[in-house]
Amino acid sequence: MPLDPEIAARLKRDGDGLVPAIVQQHDTGEVLMLAWMDDEALHRTLTTGRATYWSRSRQEYWVKGDTSGHVQYVREVALDCDGDTLLVRVDQVGAACHTGDRTCFDADRLQAVQGAAAAPAER
Repeated sequence: MPLDPEIAARLKRDGDGLVPAIVQQHDTGEVLMLAWMDDEALHRTLTTGRATYWSRSRQEYWVKGDTSGHVQYVREVALDCDGDTLLVRVDQVGAACHTGDRTCFDADRLQAVQGAAAAPAER
């Protein structure tokens, strides 16, 4: 069974038919990783409750946690206003990153830009 046609019609895919999926811990808002989905991966994610992605390097689907045990149980999937990015809110079991880190954004924190403007004060 294919992806719901109403959902498919809203997606703006790249040249390879993929949409980036930002993965976030549902209860803390922690950003865990970025992965890629095509229509089939999104369909599997929505129907199974397990995060399924398209591996660009291996050219195959992968269900997060099938080999590592670090499962992502999907709580919610949202599409951004432009239809070109998905937000997948999950309950992450174990590490989200293939390196073994909790998130893919732990290791390389970049320094803040010098002289960056501060956010305006609330009025």
